[in-house]
Amino acid sequence: MQPPRERLVVTGRAGWMGMGRGAARSALGFWPTLAFLLCSFPAATSPCKILKCNSEFWSATAGSQSQVADEAREFCAALRTYALCTRRTARTCRGDLAYHSAVHGIEDLMSQHNCSKDGPTSQPRLRTLPPPGDSQERSDSPEICHYEKSFHKHAATPNYTHCGLFGDPHLRTFTDRFQTCKVQGAWPLIDNNYLNVQVTNTPVLPGSAATATSKLTIIFKNFQECVDQKVYQAEMDELPAAFADGSKNGGDKHGANSLKITEKVSGQHVEIQAKYIGTTIVVRQVGRYLTFAVRMPEEVVNAVEDRDSQGLYLCLRGCPLNQQIDFQAFRANAEGPGTRRQAAASPAPAAPDTFPYETAAAKCKEKLPVEDLYYQACVFDLLTTGDVNFTLAAYYALEDVKMLHSNKDRLHLYERTQEPPGRAAAAGLSPAPSPLLGSLLLLPMLPGLLEAMAA
Repeated sequence: MQPPRERLVVTGRAGWMGMGRGAARSALGFWPTLAFLLCSFPAATSPCKILKCNSEFWSATAGSQSQVADEAREFCAALRTYALCTRRTARTCRGDLAYHSAVHGIEDLMSQHNCSKDGPTSQPRLRTLPPPGDSQERSDSPEICHYEKSFHKHAATPNYTHCGLFGDPHLRTFTDRFQTCKVQGAWPLIDNNYLNVQVTNTPVLPGSAATATSKLTIIFKNFQECVDQKVYQAEMDELPAAFADGSKNGGDKHGANSLKITEKVSGQHVEIQAKYIGTTIVVRQVGRYLTFAVRMPEEVVNAVEDRDSQGLYLCLRGCPLNQQIDFQAFRANAEGPGTRRQAAASPAPAAPDTFPYETAAAKCKEKLPVEDLYYQACVFDLLTTGDVNFTLAAYYALEDVKMLHSNKDRLHLYERTQEPPGRAAAAGLSPAPSPLLGSLLLLPMLPGLLEAMAA
């Protein structure tokens, strides 16, 4: 079944104008536009906190049950708080289009609702969940909003694939290739008919080429009667348990619950279930940086309108050659008694304070006893960053593989130049004959060979 053609365009359901009860909520029609602008320019690495201001404004104005006059006062107070928040982050948001859109939007709303610039402000409050039976809590989703039921009703179980990104940064693609990359700045991880995922990688320390993921943006596109377009965004020290609009599911459509966010560990671990496309996404904050893992059907992975652009995202094609780091060359240079940092010509100069190779290997061995590429990635990260939290990043990345990968025999990956323990035996390969064995086999043939030579 082919999905309908979708355009990555977000529009508000209502304009700026709103009359009477509910005006505050209808006036928030500009919110999706803000979210879209925020995600359209993710390359900026400045500490602009407009996302936080937007979220607090939504939380302060959503779900109000007060009378009209009280609601108007509350809305004006929330606008003043919103304006104050934007002023506080103005210096770091000068080049951010979402910031400028928010500033103009605040001015328009204050004018339309006759709000004075001076007056009381409001405290952010949590967005209350709707009562049972509301559209946000519907459980009777249509069949089209359950991937396995709708797409594969009369077919075999879909083949699921996995992609993950963690550490400094290490990428496992949908085809189980494992790469260590530079990829500083904004890069697309996934881009298909259903969702877009983009990461921003920033230097771990000044003077070091080591980078890690500091920002993650996921856009779930509007899909039939299942979900509205939703944006999820996480940054360093800010791992929300809701979408950018404050909701925790797919919106007001009948199949809203086919898209859900669950907070597993506050501020550290979030899981997003998108049942309508058979997809599970895990986002973690480990130390200061983010990790990403996804389980997705091949049919969804390959659902693209423009096949020529399919190679542009990392989870499918991997990192460009000029962005890849030679893992073996790095390790060969780093190994050796007492080695603290690698030579200047190596691909990823180390941070000023890093671990000796033996110490890094020992620390990684504690969490990753199998010396696979996750273990090697852990050692690499400790050598280049000196941040012991990267040990946990590699550990949780492997734990996510165990949960999300459909082939349990492919959990561990090894370098192509090395066969993992037992791989040759498992494949039924016979050991190569030794020179001595070859000589013994030739002995019975020796008289005939001598006669032939004498003739």
